[in-house]
Amino acid sequence: MLKTERAKVTIQCNVCGEKFTLRGQREPGGQIETGFKQCLCDNDKHFRIDES
Repeated sequence: MLKTERAKVTIQCNVCGEKFTLRGQREPGGQIETGFKQCLCDNDKHFRIDES
């Protein structure tokens, strides 16, 4: 069984400014998967993502 590294991510919507703090799993390619799909304002493309 392969262990995946957990990471904390802050996602900020560039449209309305809403912030979300989520935990996700780091994929083998370096990407972090949180399951986040879209903001409350229906924005699904324009975000600022920072790893904590």
